[in-house]
Order: sequence, then structure tokens, then C-alpha cells
Amino acid sequence: SDKPAAHANLSVYFNVDWYGRFRGMYLQGNDASRPIFEAWMEPFHDLGMSWIVPGNTCCTDHMAFLEAGLQGYQFIQDDLEFFNATFHTNMDVYDRLIAEDLQQASVILASFAYHAAMREGPFPRADGLNNGRRWHK
Repeated sequence: SDKPAAHANLSVYFNVDWYGRFRGMYLQGNDASRPIFEAWMEPFHDLGMSWIVPGNTCCTDHMAFLEAGLQGYQFIQDDLEFFNATFHTNMDVYDRLIAEDLQQASVILASFAYHAAMREGPFPRADGLNNGRRWHK
């Protein structure tokens, strides 16, 4: 394998980029992860965590992991004012945080991290294809 030995020590990376409520997960073209996320998300349906999108989202931190051959995922979140007011501006400040949304996201992220850590065996790796096209190289 051309992957560094350290790759075996990382099962999965979960990226959180915004401050809105979690709504679901992008599968990043890795359909083998669907049943895992369906099971992990089920207890949180009443909190609005129920969407699974088979494709990928780009242009954020999990992409570096995918490009290195490691499995990374981006949570789907409410974008609130992210793109129209706060994205990389001086308006991206603490005052815009919503405590209830942060609590919901924290509980779900903690649960996902716990389940990933306790999981038997490695997290399924994607083949790097989405609808037959390379999507992370």
C-alpha cells in the first residue's frame, strides 16, 4: 500500500463547519456508510437529524482527509446566516451563536464520536468515486 502506516490509526473524521443545528450527513459517495449513519441518527430524529445525502459536499476541511485516502464526512447543518452575512467576515462572531443549536449539535457529535470509537473494525472507506466520477482528486 502507498498509504502511510499512520492511516490505520484513523478510522473516520467528522467535520463541523457552521454553528447551525445538525440535519444529517453527506455520504461522500460512500454508500457502505449509509446503514451505519441510519442507525446512529435514529435516536436523534426528534431533534431534526434525519437527512442522508448520497453525494459529496466540497470545499471544506474533510476534503483533505479524503484526498489523503482517509474517510471524512461533513455534517449537514442549518446555514442560518453563514453564506449571506457571516462567512469569513467580521460578522462571524460569538453573538450569532444559538445555544440550543450548539447543544443539539454537541450531543450528536459526541454520540457519533463514541460510536465510531467503539465500532468493531475500521470505518468503510470510499472508492473515491461518486456516480462513476472521481470526486476528491
